Amino acid sequence: MYDNNYPNSNSNSNYENTDQPNANRNNGSYVQNGAGNPYSGRTADHPYGGHTADDPYGNRTTGGMYSGNAANYYGNVYPNDYGQMNPDKGQKKKKKTKEHSGFFKKALVSVSLGVLFGIFAGVGLYAVQSVTDLFENEPKTQETQQSEALIEEADEVIEDAEEATGKQVSGLPAQDALSDSEDGIRVTDDAATIVSDVSGVVQEVMPAMVSINNHYTEKMSFFGQSYVNEADASGSGIIVGKNDTELLIVTNYHVIADAEKLTVQFVEGSEIEASVKGTDADMDLAVIAVALDNIDNSTMDQIAIATLGDSDSLELGEPAIAIGNSLGYGQSVTTGVISALDRNITLSDGSDGTFIQTDAAINPGNSGGALLNMKGEVIGINSNKIGGSVVEGMGYAIPISSASPIIADLMLKETKNRVAEEERGYLGISGIDVTEDVSQMYGIPEGVFITQVYEGTAASSAGLQKGDIITEFDGDSIRSMDELQEELEFYAKGDTVEVTVMSASNNGYVSRNVTLTLGTKK
Repeated sequence: MYDNNYPNSNSNSNYENTDQPNANRNNGSYVQNGAGNPYSGRTADHPYGGHTADDPYGNRTTGGMYSGNAANYYGNVYPNDYGQMNPDKGQKKKKKTKEHSGFFKKALVSVSLGVLFGIFAGVGLYAVQSVTDLFENEPKTQETQQSEALIEEADEVIEDAEEATGKQVSGLPAQDALSDSEDGIRVTDDAATIVSDVSGVVQEVMPAMVSINNHYTEKMSFFGQSYVNEADASGSGIIVGKNDTELLIVTNYHVIADAEKLTVQFVEGSEIEASVKGTDADMDLAVIAVALDNIDNSTMDQIAIATLGDSDSLELGEPAIAIGNSLGYGQSVTTGVISALDRNITLSDGSDGTFIQTDAAINPGNSGGALLNMKGEVIGINSNKIGGSVVEGMGYAIPISSASPIIADLMLKETKNRVAEEERGYLGISGIDVTEDVSQMYGIPEGVFITQVYEGTAASSAGLQKGDIITEFDGDSIRSMDELQEELEFYAKGDTVEVTVMSASNNGYVSRNVTLTLGTKK
């Protein structure tokens, strides 16, 4: 505001000029050498010096507000050499190097893709206009002609971009240009499969799914006292076939174990009692049967038989669908993928098995239900017993390719109905379990080791001896005394059965089949 008080003054200063940042000034200060007047150049009429009547602040023209400015609002408030502080400013230019050339290529590709987007927009407009012209029989409009010109121009730009970069741009982009990196290591291709709607598959397969209710008597022991309690457990099943008199359903063995009464609920809600057809405790499989005479025609019209697939052809990451009676609330659907194949798992009873692993949720009640592929084929039989609730996102299913031969065999067995306790047959032995661990430790077969044979019983009459190991009862494998007792619940006194035992010899254990007639417990 004060004339010549800021840098750029021509008066002498009490500051050293050589130390100042601006070479073209004498470091004017507020204290000047002119006649002891701090505001140098002023007169009595002009206390601020150097100004005229038209220019009260001096050294400015009508074009500026402060001294020395013409078209500049602040004039010479800044040093004269302000514009010289960066002498190279405005003169620096980027030198074309290989790096800049690479950047230019990338930029050119980006611009070309942008132009390509414009091409598609132009083509869209051109197509709409062409159709309109066809129906209205009108000549091309100016916009249509411009669109055609734009397409031709864009084609030229794309060709130039491809020549500059050596990459195909018009293919958006060429897969060959992306499949390998510069160092020769293969780069995985982009691929995405989203399973968002499985309703069609579920609609076709759901009629083949059933819910199973197991009513059993729970036995408990506390402080030497035995207690019994009636309870119910739920599970799932899959309709896999029928014969002349029965509808056949596969499920897990543990779903129907100890059942005093089995009830099957079909897709439309009807409930019918079922009987055990055959079991394989080792594979945790069972087949149950429902008499066709007990199924209404309306129910038969709504149910279906499932199609069994091939689990040996599965691939990791393949979509999977699980259907089952989750938590006993009724049929529900979960989806996921095949997480692992041939997963070896040790079960709670010490036995090992090979299973399919999936992240489709498998909860209590899902056991015995179906694991499906996207064709609606059964690729596995779900089992919550394997994974349990300890981990999350890891469910397991018995591979259908392993289960199919066993299922086919169980379907041919004679249907068993539980016999009243007072009418049940009696074998006449005491025994202990030979588990897998004991079998490996002592080199003896798994099954029931006979510790005593009672005289006058079916076992004694058939020649069973202490030390024999029962491995099968009437064609069903036996691995524990509990399993043997459960089998006997389906046989009445007087029934003839075949028992397979392993007997010790000089050459190890030898298998033999014994036919016996069950008696009455005395």
